Amino acid sequence: MSLLSVRGIVKTFPGVRALDGVDLDVEPGEVHCLLGQNGAGKSTLIKVLAGAHQPDTGEITWRGEPVTLGSPVDALRLGIATMYQELDLVPGLSVADNIFLGHERARFGFTRISQARDEAARLMARLGHPDIRPSTEVGKLSAAGQQLVSMARALAHDARLLVMDEPTAALAGEEVDNLFRIVGELTADGVAVVYISHRLEELRRIGHRVTVLKDGRTVGTGLDARETPTADLVALMAGRKVETVFGPRHEGHAKTTPVLEVADLTRNGEFEDVSFTVHAGEVVGIAGLVGSGRSEILETIFGARKADRGTVAVQGKPLGTGNVRAAVKAGIGLAPEERKSQGLLLDLPVVHNVTLASLGRYAKFGFSERGRELDDAGASLRRLDLRPADPRRIVRTLSGGNQQKAVLARWLVRGCRVLLLDEPTRGVDVGARAELYRLIDELAATGVAIVLVSSEIPEVLGLSDRVLVLREGRVLADRPSAGLTEAEVLDVILEGSAA
Repeated sequence: MSLLSVRGIVKTFPGVRALDGVDLDVEPGEVHCLLGQNGAGKSTLIKVLAGAHQPDTGEITWRGEPVTLGSPVDALRLGIATMYQELDLVPGLSVADNIFLGHERARFGFTRISQARDEAARLMARLGHPDIRPSTEVGKLSAAGQQLVSMARALAHDARLLVMDEPTAALAGEEVDNLFRIVGELTADGVAVVYISHRLEELRRIGHRVTVLKDGRTVGTGLDARETPTADLVALMAGRKVETVFGPRHEGHAKTTPVLEVADLTRNGEFEDVSFTVHAGEVVGIAGLVGSGRSEILETIFGARKADRGTVAVQGKPLGTGNVRAAVKAGIGLAPEERKSQGLLLDLPVVHNVTLASLGRYAKFGFSERGRELDDAGASLRRLDLRPADPRRIVRTLSGGNQQKAVLARWLVRGCRVLLLDEPTRGVDVGARAELYRLIDELAATGVAIVLVSSEIPEVLGLSDRVLVLREGRVLADRPSAGLTEAEVLDVILEGSAA
């Protein structure tokens, strides 16, 4: 008997049929992987299982009995806990308070603080991080630490089904290994896991079976996670055969005067003496571990951080660091790693997000030329194949991949000379990645100088003309990507020897 069975689930929102007949069976003690492009319905299905959305039609059974998940409390009481990609923690509360939020350890109406902290300490030790103190304010933890608190909260509910949405997105290598160890222990105890990730290699490591969604429908289910060829999974997600992720590159760039020059850029404690140049039409990739200073370098070039020393110049003209306005005026654009918190105004329409860096262009006698603004935004959205290509759509309602396209559309409208891309495909499915890769190459072909940071070394190698390898804030290698292998990059990153 299946632990969870979902049959014919349909969920519609105004103008959108998010789920259109989803079927899913999850067995006790298995890791059931859920795949699908952005907009395929994964997030909606998760919220249905969590009790946050109620389906229009369809049936959910738990251990053979029909159930109604009318609220998240119903799901938790049943034994279903959900870890969202965008963590739903309260930064100002302690680790213990977050873990037991909503089911506090209390007696006679009073919270038993010592009991909560003791249990929180045991949970963090079980997760391999006894160093995270129960009294620590969650907002002071790293992204990886916050992810562990979210998992501890799920374990505190004694869940029998744990839904994990992109749980490794903010984790480094050892932390990923630790997470997989915990998942293995949970499944050995009979706990089922619904695991969502765009990294297919993770599915091979810990998955048992796979279900694929496309356009809100189940197009494949019960597939063997280790034996099903990647090409078959990608074809199900995309609805077509995808021969290669990286398309043909443009012919190259002219070695003329550099568009971007970075010289001896330093922020004490983050990175030191970083120097490189980027020519028109060139893509320079930065590879390194989480915490090596990759994002901090991009943010300093963009002016969001002030350098302690060093210079940044665009087309030969030096910029003062720590000045975003000057950087944008000089032609620098940034697509940040955390697009929701750093790159988008989620409750505003797409058009206002897209034209945010170009507002002066649409102002006339103190009024905004809305028609022209909508036309320019719409043209950029169509070029990027944003779905739906409606500039009036609220950004929060878009899938992750389409939100990323909205960020990129902003800089298309602005017409930037230098584009800084920090984890441009984070949380983006295989099909949407191919579209973003094509776009990056097209922008380079028009003469835009691009600096790209990615945690995935094959992505850096596949997109870049030149690769900088970063370790502990220092550039140890600056080499053409042609002929460079992932193993060679890893040797520099892990061994710390210059190449």
